[in-house]
Amino acid sequence: MVSLDKMIHLADGSGFDSLGPVADVEKMAALGRGTRHDVCASSASPRQAQGHQRLGNVARSGICHAFTHSGRCISLFKTLFTNSCQHQCNYCPNAAPCKSPVYSYTPEELARTTLSLYRGNYIEGLFLTSGAGRDEDLIMDRMLETVRLLRQGHRFQGYVHLKVLPGASLARIQEAMELADRVSINLEAPSPARMGELCPTKDYHNDILLRQRYIRDLMSRVSLPAGQTTQLVVGGAGECDQEIFQRVVQEYREMGVKRAYYSAFTPVPGTPFQSRPPQEPWREHRLYQVDWLYRIYGFAPREIQPAFNEDGFLANCDPKMAIARQSLEGPVDPQQASYQ
Repeated sequence: MVSLDKMIHLADGSGFDSLGPVADVEKMAALGRGTRHDVCASSASPRQAQGHQRLGNVARSGICHAFTHSGRCISLFKTLFTNSCQHQCNYCPNAAPCKSPVYSYTPEELARTTLSLYRGNYIEGLFLTSGAGRDEDLIMDRMLETVRLLRQGHRFQGYVHLKVLPGASLARIQEAMELADRVSINLEAPSPARMGELCPTKDYHNDILLRQRYIRDLMSRVSLPAGQTTQLVVGGAGECDQEIFQRVVQEYREMGVKRAYYSAFTPVPGTPFQSRPPQEPWREHRLYQVDWLYRIYGFAPREIQPAFNEDGFLANCDPKMAIARQSLEGPVDPQQASYQ
């Protein structure tokens, strides 16, 4: 992550040149912070920035790095459209019961901000997500209008990753796919039961899985260069690593997602889950490693199974090492071993 300081300086100091009025810096900061749990690259770091005399801060939000479908690393303006939300996700500071100060962009304001950051060479694209507000379709309309203004009004050809809100209409999902390079809808949990504990107001099958299937089926007719992705909260509902991995395998096989992202649960003060213990960042890292064994290196799930203990958790060691210890009688000398 790159800190918001650079972005705030641009917004506060330049007046956005001739593109319009000075941006609301407090709003930009709040809506940037609101995306902290939305992941677009496997770049988590447990390190905390210390002191004021420092350069950089891994914990700040606002501008993030992601990889395009061609493998190029780019900087994205990552923001919520609004932090207002009707849902009751027990881990999220934007949830309805938390009653946080509400901030929202207008489509024109967010498009103008994105263009100013792009022209200042701070970003190469937009990662746009949002709370659901009181009506997810109304918020999706405003998000779509933002991207439409960029694409059609300003001929913006930069990268756009657009979140699909759970429960959004199929027509809005199709338009999102027509405008964006990548779309995603967050699973958050590996099963309906786990979702019931994380967020009882979301219907796992209808709000999420049904929408993912629609995206999968529509991709044969609509160009979506970077495909669809998804994300899960790790450990928020007490699930084991094996539950998460099994669901992700289904996502790759049945939904055609390009990749899954993992976000280790961190309790947020003021939320119902504020007293739950945080999950170690290494747990997220080990899930990425077994994910790559399956997705990139072609390991079958049964070949990865020895990496999990009897309770379904991964140890804090390289899963390949755990698999080797369970599967081999002893060390193998590569100079003498057979090809098998």
